Amino acid sequence: MFRMMGSARNRLGATAEKLAAEHLSRLGYTILGRNCRFRTGEIDLVAREGGCLVFVEVRSARRRTEVAPAETIGPRKQSRMLAAAAEYLTENDLWDSQCRFDVVEVVFQSGGSADIKVWKDVLEEF
Repeated sequence: MFRMMGSARNRLGATAEKLAAEHLSRLGYTILGRNCRFRTGEIDLVAREGGCLVFVEVRSARRRTEVAPAETIGPRKQSRMLAAAAEYLTENDLWDSQCRFDVVEVVFQSGGSADIKVWKDVLEEF
């Protein structure tokens, strides 16, 4: 039987999301959902940190660049993130929740390890 394997980019992204979720858990976040798909877009991770609902975009790379991951999120992606978050809030009746958007950057090193950095409240910086 022939089985299609995901692209290298998809596998890298899936690994980054797994590492990001584990890292956030170690930092005290509670992971509520992964790859939450909506009509308007997808949220990589939904978490709770304290009393705050956190929508997380995971960005991965094979090497570090001078550009911060939050800066790679253009207006179209920001709009899709906001729309997907609105759908999540509606579906789960959470409109009264305090919310924010974080980005987790996962940079893979040649030795197989990864550097992980969390950027909080990224949409406030735009």
